[in-house]
Amino acid sequence: MLEEFLVTQRTTEPFRRWFADEHFDLVVWTSETGAIVAFELSYGKPRFERALTWSHEDGYGHFRIDSGEESPTKSRTPILVSDGSFPKVQVIADLTEASVAIDPTVRAFVVTKLEESPS
Repeated sequence: MLEEFLVTQRTTEPFRRWFADEHFDLVVWTSETGAIVAFELSYGKPRFERALTWSHEDGYGHFRIDSGEESPTKSRTPILVSDGSFPKVQVIADLTEASVAIDPTVRAFVVTKLEESPS
């Protein structure tokens, strides 16, 4: 079940909210008026992690999350790498179930954007 966690805010970007559970991470950025301007939904944690991003400026993106190299002497910084199709129906169903306890405005916005996303 998604729950909200406190996030250190960065002065160089819009206000951020972070929701997470064992399967999802959802980061939502809002304008000064509270309107959602972007989000990143990571799903498939921990083994097959992918991310769908949306912003009012750039639209949609779908990525595989490369968690870095296993060696402690190499880079372990996760990065987004272009990925194939988005399993929209399954992710929407799983997220809808996992997000019943979060802010209903955030939940409705993200689900609507997922429904509108390309597959």
